Amino acid sequence: MSSYYPRTKDLTRTRKSLTESPPSSPSPTDKNYRHERLSRYDSSGESATDKPMGRTSSYTRRETRLAALNRQEQDSTTKDYKKMYAEALHENERLKSRLQDSKQELVKIRSQLEKVTQRHDRISERSTALDLEKREKQALEKRVSNMEDEIKILTELKSDNQRLKDENGALIRVISKLSK
Repeated sequence: MSSYYPRTKDLTRTRKSLTESPPSSPSPTDKNYRHERLSRYDSSGESATDKPMGRTSSYTRRETRLAALNRQEQDSTTKDYKKMYAEALHENERLKSRLQDSKQELVKIRSQLEKVTQRHDRISERSTALDLEKREKQALEKRVSNMEDEIKILTELKSDNQRLKDENGALIRVISKLSK
C-alpha cells in the first residue's frame, strides 16, 4: 500500500505545477504534453492508465525502477557506512598504536629521568660529602695548627722552666757558699 504513495505525490506535484503556471502561449512541449494527456483518455473519459492492464504494466515498471533505485541507494549507503566504519576502525587502531607507543616512550623517559635524578642525588651526596670532608679537613688543619702553637708554647715553657731550675740551682749554691 505504501508503494502507491510516491506515484500519487509525483502526479499531484506535476498537476499543481501545470495549474499554477501562468497561461501563456502554448510552447511545443506544452502541446506535446497536452496531446499525450488527451491521448491517454479514451472516449469514455477514463484514463488509459486507470485500466487494469495498462496500469499494471506501467506501474510495475515504475515500481521496479524505484525499487532498484532504492536498493542502489541503500547499497551505496550501506557501503558508505561500512566504509566509514572500516575507516573509523582503522583510525582507531592507528591511534591505539600511537597511544601505546607514546606510553612506552613515556616509560622510557621516566626511567631515564629516574636515573638522572639518582645520579644527581649521588653527585649532590658526593658534593655534600666532599663539602663535609673539606670542612672536617679544615677543622682538623685548624686543630693541628692550634696544637702546633700549643706545642711551641709548651717547648718555650719547658725551656723557661729549665732555665729557672738552673737559676734556682745556681742561687742555692750561692746561698749555701755564703752561709758557710
